[in-house]
Amino acid sequence: MIKQYPELALERFDKADWWIKYVNTKIKKFLKDDILEVGAGFGSFTKSYMKNFQSITLTDMDDNSFSLLKKNFKNYEKVKIVKSSVENINKTFNTILYFNVLEHIEEDTLEIESALKKLNTGGYLIILVPAHQKMYSKLDKAVGHFKRYDIDFFKKNQFKNAKTIKIQFLDILGYALYYLNKIFFKGETYPSNFKIFIWDKIFTPFTIIIDFFTGYKFGKNILCIYQKIDH
Repeated sequence: MIKQYPELALERFDKADWWIKYVNTKIKKFLKDDILEVGAGFGSFTKSYMKNFQSITLTDMDDNSFSLLKKNFKNYEKVKIVKSSVENINKTFNTILYFNVLEHIEEDTLEIESALKKLNTGGYLIILVPAHQKMYSKLDKAVGHFKRYDIDFFKKNQFKNAKTIKIQFLDILGYALYYLNKIFFKGETYPSNFKIFIWDKIFTPFTIIIDFFTGYKFGKNILCIYQKIDH
């Protein structure tokens, strides 16, 4: 995993309120109290769901992100901040979340297996990753992505004690914007605050509708949900 995640990227995507709320609506029925969020960054996603739960553990191996999490949640007793890999956390959870984190981990299959071992039976592993390796860009490289994901990674990998609940694309309009940005702004690494604003506040409300009517068949991100089952 990247040792020093660029704070600029965290700050800009932290403002993507519509996108964060959209993702939250897609996963909220699978969230069960006693949650572990891996690679929580700024805690942007955490803030969208935390009010409904009493036990949340956030972990991030990046020094800067860990410090930011400690600062952002210092007044919330129900939120515990740790700096540890999943396999070294000495407890199990009902929900484990990876929001745009798995792509930073080279041994991603082993990471999923480790996460499943830390889930209680009936619990959910929720993964959100950037889609389409052909779209790999300077931004992906700058923030430490080993790859973007093709959907076959999740469809073909069969994990022990895991049942696939959902695999779907999200953000079809975001894909078009990302593709155009890659063509016309080849020298750009991080999208500007203005571009984040346009994508999130103008296009995301429409992509929510279009994703639904196109059956979540294409988009800029992949959402995958596994449930832990008895062997």
